[in-house]
Amino acid sequence: MSELNPAIVPLSLYIHMPWCVRKCPYCDFNSHAVPDGKLSLDLEQEYLNALVEDFKTQLDFAQGREIHSVFIGGGTPSLISAKAYQWLFAQLKALLPFEDGCEITLEANPGTVEHDPFAGYLEAGINRLSIGVQSFNTDHLQKLGRIHSNDDAISAIKHAKEAGFERVNVDLMHGLPEQTLEQALLDLKLAVESGATHVSWYQLTIEPNTVFFRTQPILPVDDVLEDIQEQGEAYLKANGFVNYEVSAWRKEKPSAHNLNYWKFGDYLAIGAGAHGKITQKDGVYRFQKTRLPKDYLAKVPAENLQFKRIEKNDMPFEFMMNALRLNNGVDAKLYAERTGYSLDDLSELLTSLRERKLMVNDEQRISCTEQGHIFLNSVLEEFL
Repeated sequence: MSELNPAIVPLSLYIHMPWCVRKCPYCDFNSHAVPDGKLSLDLEQEYLNALVEDFKTQLDFAQGREIHSVFIGGGTPSLISAKAYQWLFAQLKALLPFEDGCEITLEANPGTVEHDPFAGYLEAGINRLSIGVQSFNTDHLQKLGRIHSNDDAISAIKHAKEAGFERVNVDLMHGLPEQTLEQALLDLKLAVESGATHVSWYQLTIEPNTVFFRTQPILPVDDVLEDIQEQGEAYLKANGFVNYEVSAWRKEKPSAHNLNYWKFGDYLAIGAGAHGKITQKDGVYRFQKTRLPKDYLAKVPAENLQFKRIEKNDMPFEFMMNALRLNNGVDAKLYAERTGYSLDDLSELLTSLRERKLMVNDEQRISCTEQGHIFLNSVLEEFL
């Protein structure tokens, strides 16, 4: 492989807030319910201090770069106060500068945003919200274990816009237990009419180690799922949304943070269970942090667990798993730039996929055709 140049790879930051009010039955994320649904100020500050110490252990990975974007996920990050985020960002920026106009996204739950007015989060430096609505249907919200109501969700989007947030993503799921086509389309309609500028719209999948896996709900049949997908996409397009990634639709500019993932950029990772990826001259590495909050805090953490180099045989799949999610793919030159390996190594496979009309017949781009996106998992398996 050729020597890599980390300086030209954008560097993002992922921050994990592991607590939520209640664990949802479909959720397999690293989230943990807090007593009484509220963090104590002592625990909040202890965790923030640990995040800063964690960040310090990763400064060498920056190699002269500034932070390109920040995503605060969870759990329920809106359980943490705006004042706490203001303090945290001040500490992090003193250690490593953020780019001018750095996109900072906060995941918010409509059931917990009363913790602070949205204006407080905006003042703290957060400039993009991702509101975890999942559905506007009361019955579906109850089955999904969500703590908010239809009115809470609509109100949260409205208040975010009134507070001055110009960029508001709404997370929605479809294929919910016993969901009809009409119900799924109404969810999209309410998100759009409430003022969402970006919609993450994806099908519910039943994951291991969840309540739904142990007690499987009744899900819509395949014909209904296909109708939901087809008519939902038509509705979003008719309302000015552009589908730029498998499950992402935008009216405004795309998420800089997610684009960096999909273009095989780098990201530091702080917080319990957070995963990171960094480029060094000799290769690309992945790592993760201690998963359980109590263990993470006990280590005040200095460990980058499973710090492992991506080997040559794994690199094609690792790269394509991200790049091919984008509807327009990526410039072919990016493969060598981000992996250190030549795309010529894959020429036989790429030719085969193009001949089968699964990838675009353009040697200057790495991109799936419409048919390729339909069978994306099968395309990706060919790179294993």
